[in-house]
Amino acid sequence: MTAFAFILGVLPLVRASGAGAEGRKVMGMAVFAGMLVATILGVVLVPVLFVAVERLFGEKAKAAVKPPPAPHVEEEEEEEQHEKEEHPGLAGGSA
Repeated sequence: MTAFAFILGVLPLVRASGAGAEGRKVMGMAVFAGMLVATILGVVLVPVLFVAVERLFGEKAKAAVKPPPAPHVEEEEEEEQHEKEEHPGLAGGSA
């Protein structure tokens, strides 16, 4: 948004007339074209390249990273029972 405002703000330099207008026109045209190209690259080309790279290498990255196995409920219950047996006062009952 600010890049487009900057590009529109440079238009008076591109359309300059009067004394020294040729120097202003050249400078305005260079700034206008540079910002226009940079904005198009940033808004269009970078996202397109991101999607292309994601499609090429995304499957390989997903295959390389495996999620940790989910804990079994039975194992957790056995661990809790074992802890209660070792420390009866900490299990929530009266000591």
